[in-house]
Amino acid sequence: MIEDAVSEQDKTRPKKAARFDWAAELRGLAAMLLAVLAFHSFVAKPFYIPSSSMVPGLWVGDRLVVSKYPYGWDWASISFHLAPRGHWRIFPHTPQYGDVVIVVPRGSHDDYIKRVVALPGDRIAVVNGQIVLNGKPVPQAVEPPAEIPLDALRSAEDPDPCTGWGFANMVQTRPSGEEVCVMPRYRETMPNGATYDIVDHMDEPFDHMPEVQVPAGHVFLMGDNRDHSADSRVPLDERGLGGPVPISDIGGRAEFTTFSLDGSEGLNPLSWIAALRPHRSWLSLRPAIDKTAIAR
Repeated sequence: MIEDAVSEQDKTRPKKAARFDWAAELRGLAAMLLAVLAFHSFVAKPFYIPSSSMVPGLWVGDRLVVSKYPYGWDWASISFHLAPRGHWRIFPHTPQYGDVVIVVPRGSHDDYIKRVVALPGDRIAVVNGQIVLNGKPVPQAVEPPAEIPLDALRSAEDPDPCTGWGFANMVQTRPSGEEVCVMPRYRETMPNGATYDIVDHMDEPFDHMPEVQVPAGHVFLMGDNRDHSADSRVPLDERGLGGPVPISDIGGRAEFTTFSLDGSEGLNPLSWIAALRPHRSWLSLRPAIDKTAIAR
């Protein structure tokens, strides 16, 4: 049939090579990148812990998820801090005692992770390492010492942790041969019942701070590693937060860890398996609530 003849001719006719549509591919890539940027800016974003300022709760090498919406959205919520610094907030909410938050210090675009220990209007002082909130010492119950692996403390700024001044006789070796830093641990409980562990092993200048009042729209932040944290107690020129920080400089709330690597990994992905800390995955970073403490 004629139709068959035509179809046979079509089969033998040279076919033109399909043209690659670069414009369509670039549009698709741009849309994907915008979707990722929007998700990281308005919903949640992964973070990496590079320092020991939040041990014993967070170790160097921990990966975690930070939600962006609990306190509303502001310039610090935007991924890569592409928006200019400002005091605007959309759907604002105030953090709670004990929340672990991401904050961007003034004059910097680095993300710090700290804990909320005072709210707007509070008066806060530090006496001998203990928080005094609105004239009342925040309870610190003595707990068994924290045994922190040295790799969980090791960072670029502190490549040889748990040594030197203030760390006398704190390095111990477990039967397995692993070296750990044994640090005094305390259970701190805030007025809303939020409770969490801190470590404090020596007397240092920032264990003593005269009372300050937290202005409206601000919070006071501290690290759980009280002797090694550049937080609201520490001036800006010493890489601290320089006092209470505006809530508009807070970019989100830490929710949970996803996985953790001990620092021995290399470029080969197979090395990540040996470096993985299985017991550090899926840990909640929200403080426990002691309901008896609220009643008191």
